[in-house]
Amino acid sequence: MGSPMLWTISIAVLVALLVADFVITHKPHEVSMKEAVGWSVFYLALPFVFALFVWLAYSGGQATEFVTGFVVEKSLSVDNLFVFMLILTGFAVPAAVQQRVLLYGIVGALVLRGIFIALGAAMLQAGTWAFLVFGLILFVSALKILVEALKGHQDEKDPSEMRSVKLMRRFTHVTDDYRGTKMVVREAGKRALTPLAIVVVAVFATDIVFAVDSVPAVYGITEDPYLVFATNAFALLGLRALYFVLQAVLAKLIYLNHGLAIILAFIGVKLVLHWAHTVWPAVPTIPTPISLLAIIGILGAVTVLSLRVSKRNENREAADAKA
Repeated sequence: MGSPMLWTISIAVLVALLVADFVITHKPHEVSMKEAVGWSVFYLALPFVFALFVWLAYSGGQATEFVTGFVVEKSLSVDNLFVFMLILTGFAVPAAVQQRVLLYGIVGALVLRGIFIALGAAMLQAGTWAFLVFGLILFVSALKILVEALKGHQDEKDPSEMRSVKLMRRFTHVTDDYRGTKMVVREAGKRALTPLAIVVVAVFATDIVFAVDSVPAVYGITEDPYLVFATNAFALLGLRALYFVLQAVLAKLIYLNHGLAIILAFIGVKLVLHWAHTVWPAVPTIPTPISLLAIIGILGAVTVLSLRVSKRNENREAADAKA
C-alpha cells in the first residue's frame, strides 16, 4: 500500500518527531512521571489514529494487519526496554542523561530495522522460501529466549562484558566520569570518549539482536513492507517516554520473556504454514484476526501472572522481614 507519496509523508513525519525528541532532550533533565505519561499517551494514540486511516483509506484487513503487527512489535520493544534498563543501571548512567541514551537507541533501532525490512522484502520477492527462513529464525530465537528465561539468566548479563564495549575500551581512552550529553571530549590535549559513548555502543549492539527477531516476526503478520515499517516505527517512537513510565514495573514482569518466546514460536508456525500453503494449497493458514487474539491473550496472561507472582513474593519477603 506504500505509494511514493505515502512513504515520503511517513518518513517526513518520523524525522519531525525524532527532531522534536532531540530538542526535548537537548537540555539534560530528570523526566517527571507527568511528562513521561503525557508523551506515552500521545505515542500510544498515534498508531490507532493511523489504523483508522488505513481502515478508511484502504481496507479493514490491512488495518487489522497493522494493529496485530504493532502489538507484536510493542511487546518486543518492552523486552528491549528491559535490556536498556540493565545497560543504564550497569553503567550507572545519570538520570538526567538517560532519556538521551534512549533516544540514540531508538534512532539506531529504526535505522537497523529499516535495513532489515529492505532485506526481508528483497528475500520475499526472491521466493516464498523466505517465509521458511523467517520461521526458522523465530523458532531459534524463541528457543534461546525460553531457555534463558527458564534458567533465570536473562537479567544477569553484564553490559561491560559485551564484545563491542571491550573492543572500544581496548583501543580508545575513556574518561572516568560522564560529561553531560557529550560522547567525545579533549583531555590532556587528546581526544577521549566518555562513558556515554560506551553506553550508546552497548545499546546499538542490542538493537541489532532485537532487529533480527522483530522484522521476521512482523513479516509473519503482513507481507507489505510499508506496514512492516509503520509497525516498527510506531512501536519504537514512544519507547523513550514509556521507559520512565514502566521503569518500576519492568522488574515485576518476570514472565515477559516466557510470553515473548511463545509469541515468536507461534508466529514462526504461522510463517511455516504460510510457506507450506504456497507449496501445498491444502495446508491451512492462520488468519490475522486469530493471530491478534492469540497474541493479546498471551500477553495478558503473562502480565497478570507476573504481577500476581511478584506481589506474592513481595508479601512473603515482607512477612519474613517481620518475623
